[in-house]
This record gives sequence, structure tokens and C-alpha cells, in this order.
Amino acid sequence: MSAREAILARARQAQRTGYLPKPDGAHDAGLKPCATTETMHGNVAQGFSPAIAELLPRFLKELKGVGVESYVEDSDDAVRARVREIVGNRAALAWDADRLPYGVGSTLTGAAIGASPRDVQAAAEIGVTGCHAALAETGSLVMLSGPGTPRSASLLPPVHLCVVRRADILESMGQWFAEHAAAIASAANCTFITGPSRTADIELTLTLGVHGPGKVIVVVGP
Repeated sequence: MSAREAILARARQAQRTGYLPKPDGAHDAGLKPCATTETMHGNVAQGFSPAIAELLPRFLKELKGVGVESYVEDSDDAVRARVREIVGNRAALAWDADRLPYGVGSTLTGAAIGASPRDVQAAAEIGVTGCHAALAETGSLVMLSGPGTPRSASLLPPVHLCVVRRADILESMGQWFAEHAAAIASAANCTFITGPSRTADIELTLTLGVHGPGKVIVVVGP
């Protein structure tokens, strides 16, 4: 199959299977939904700073608004368990293990990485990454691509699973630019991901998953 045929085939498949986020933000059956805003504010008593306690509920609300499935875990073990549950038996393409937070890399036995052959990466059913920041203002994930953090992991598979450190949640894009100018300048690429890939280029019909993952899942750790 030529590159043109592959692109057109993916577009046709996306039109048949694309979906819009459900207005009630319902999660897949069998997976525990994210914690409530009230629970997040309760975390102040557990030692989280007031700033994080305020930003996290806002971030979760924005994720829901752009059609992202989210989970909040309170321990490293719980994060790894959630990732194992979501990935299941699917072929994964991931950041290098030492770039993934909470020891998540140890749960991804056999996952492809950026150094894997292209055909192996292309066969991945789910991409697993961390992020360099998460923006509460828009529900966006910030990715700096470079050694060990390939852009393909967040863009190539049809499903993107991102593991977010609670401390990496920032208020806005402006804060990210102001605090991380040097890191941005030295990165190969800086990508902002706000929900699943969307396009209306095909017959003006909004379709998900043509130019990138049609589903995004976020797991927030402690």
C-alpha cells in the first residue's frame, strides 16, 4: 500500500468509527472514573499545596470538556496498576522507561520505543508517554520531543495514554513559556495536545482520529 493509499484508508476508517465525546463524560465500562472535585480539595489535608489542589480540579474539568478520559491516583503503585489495566494486551509504543514517571516503564514489557523499527512503531495500538507540563487553563498536555521522548508515541497510535505528575500541572501556557524557555529552545519539538485529534476537512464533517489519536486518556499521579 502506498503512502497516499494508507492515508486515505485511515481517513475512511476514521469516518466509519469516529465519535464525539459524550456530553456526560462517561468512561468506558469496567474502568473507575476520576475522583471528584470535592475529593481533590480534600487532598489539602494530605499535604498537597493549595495551588495544586485548586489547579487539579480545573485541569480535570477542562479534560472532560475536550473529551479526554481521566483518572487520579494517590500512589505510585496505583498509577502503575491503572496503566496496566488500560494498556492490557495491546501493543504499545512508549517513551523510554527512564523518562516515564512513577516507574510506569516497568509495566510495559515488550513495548516499542523511539529506537524501534518503524514498522514496529506503526503497529502500536496505544502510545504511553509522560508530559513536561499539563495546563489547567485548557486541559492541554505539553510534550518536548527529544532523546527518549519520541513524538511518535503521542501522535502515531490510535490511543494516547499520558501519565501526568501532579506537580507538573501549571495554570497556563504563559506560565509554561515564562518558566521553561530554555528547555523549549533546546527541544527538537514542542507540542501542545488538547484532546483527541479532530478535523473537519473531509466533507466538513467533524471526525476524530485522522491526523492523530482518536482517543486520549490521562492518568494523574500523586
